[in-house]
Amino acid sequence: MLQLTPHMRLVVCVEPIDFRNGIDGLVRICRGALDEDPFRGTLFVFRNRRATAVKVLAYDGQGFWLCQKRLSSGRFAWWPTGAPATTLATHELHALLAAGDPSGVKAAPDWRPIATAAP
Repeated sequence: MLQLTPHMRLVVCVEPIDFRNGIDGLVRICRGALDEDPFRGTLFVFRNRRATAVKVLAYDGQGFWLCQKRLSSGRFAWWPTGAPATTLATHELHALLAAGDPSGVKAAPDWRPIATAAP
């Protein structure tokens, strides 16, 4: 089962891809265009040109997961720009998959020191 946890590394491919690509095609994009190793447990997020669908590729140690979400109406309004890839936090991916804007989602940092009370 695929589970999103705060410690996962999430990489978003900025450029839209051809959604005819399956697992092997997306692995080639990860290695080539993104310069990433898809076998390291990173989740990769891709979108189509019309911004109506996203695909998520993940390797779990035994094999690849390929998940797709296509909106029944509308488009994904937010998508990163700039470099070939960018990273997201897990809570930001949840907002993105709900067709929201992850840049407006406020959450605690992924890691923070725990203050201990003096004895």
